[in-house]
Amino acid sequence: MIEFQNVSKLYGDKEALSNLNLQIENGEIMGLIGHNGAGKSTTIKSLVSIISPSSGRILVDGQELSENRLAIKQKIGYVADSPDLFLRLTANEFWELIASSYDLSSSDLEASLARLLNVFDFAENRYQVIETLSHGMRQKVFVIGALLSDPDIWVLDEPLTGLDPQAAFDLKQMMKEHAQKGKTVLFSTHVLEVAEQVCDRIAILKKGHLIYCGKVEDLRRDNPDQSLESIYLSLAGRKEEVSDASQGH
Repeated sequence: MIEFQNVSKLYGDKEALSNLNLQIENGEIMGLIGHNGAGKSTTIKSLVSIISPSSGRILVDGQELSENRLAIKQKIGYVADSPDLFLRLTANEFWELIASSYDLSSSDLEASLARLLNVFDFAENRYQVIETLSHGMRQKVFVIGALLSDPDIWVLDEPLTGLDPQAAFDLKQMMKEHAQKGKTVLFSTHVLEVAEQVCDRIAILKKGHLIYCGKVEDLRRDNPDQSLESIYLSLAGRKEEVSDASQGH
């Protein structure tokens, strides 16, 4: 179980996250929804220890993150929204780096890669430099890296961006299978239909505030005459979304 307890994050005087209270159960797929600047990536980066909250607590399986960062990192597989740091490595070098950070043996690494390279149709590109790959192929590299150690918790920031339809379908199926094993998936997306297909619950963020947490089907039931997009915009605010997009936030 993952718990955010009154988590806030300030950048100067700008509040990126405001008193977030969110509980994600084992065996659950939770989708983070919101326009750019809503706080999705801040939430995710706080959980994976890229940034530290200004206040509040994050608990993973009852352990406080701030006191158990290394142990909790070992439980998490993470796909960043823009992982540009590793572009000069080959895909295989990147995976070897990931494997060493999780203390995976060579045999375990090869066993995981045999399965994942097949799922994502990537075997022929294994030794290519990442920056020479298309965006969609790069995304496959980082998704494979996140899943190598078979972590209990998948934390995926816009994981489907750039994936071809088959790879996107396969990843969504893997997310469902992971949750069915009693494990946890937290992922962000802009695509509401994907959230409806995959998520047990969604959390909608607006300007750092959690404004809805629940099932998509409940949103639909409470607003039977509206499209999912219209329901979302009525909650998250069309004016704010247009304004934030125009400012590049």
